[in-house]
Amino acid sequence: MDNPSLLVDLHRSQYRQGPGGDAETLLAITLSGLSSKSTLVVADIGCGTGASSLVLAKELSAKVIAIDLFSEFLGELEQRANAAGVSDRIETRAASMNDHLFEDGALDAIWSEGAIYNIGFENGIRAWGRFLKPDGVLAVTELTWLTGHRPRELTEHWDAEYPEVDTASAKLRLLEAHGYSPIGYFPLPKHCWLENYYRPLQNGFDAFVARHEGSDAARSVVVAERKEIALYERYSDFVGYGFYVARKVGD
Repeated sequence: MDNPSLLVDLHRSQYRQGPGGDAETLLAITLSGLSSKSTLVVADIGCGTGASSLVLAKELSAKVIAIDLFSEFLGELEQRANAAGVSDRIETRAASMNDHLFEDGALDAIWSEGAIYNIGFENGIRAWGRFLKPDGVLAVTELTWLTGHRPRELTEHWDAEYPEVDTASAKLRLLEAHGYSPIGYFPLPKHCWLENYYRPLQNGFDAFVARHEGSDAARSVVVAERKEIALYERYSDFVGYGFYVARKVGD
């Protein structure tokens, strides 16, 4: 991650650090079948400031272990959990996604919205599978091509930024290849990108640059973000996040 301290400062006051929505998290919970179970242990890996963690804690009979590399994000989550009355259901842990986070078979579910790209989709689903119980649930969002053919500008950008971007059919085959049975998929609607993520982020650009006294580094962060936003606005029919819900095949 380039300029991690700057990116944390830009994103820490945002409700979301990536595209998503409470309604979409709820839909994934419905697809997962977790609502009918009790005393669950669920890990939200790469939780950011905890938008998904809060929904999971409210909707499930579960202990939610919210994991993020940045303690600043976890501090925001703890405040929000207190305000929402679910702090007793959420445990925060500052850790890398690459760490040995749990004992084998410790979890009923792993959740990760807008974060698995940090270690790569295939690496993540392979590494995290050991932490799940047999029949445990994996629910992740992942950058996904929505069509078989795309404009060259878009393809070149995302192939450079995230070479693992691929179609939903390719991602589902990877899940099957690594010991999961897919049980649900849907693409995030455009409002999850625009209204829920990009617009609030844009509203903070000027204050962010001012906090860093107009430094070249801060301005370069904003330039990169504006480029990504403009690209999505032009080509949102071709690329988005897919929400993938799968079950670990029992041993």
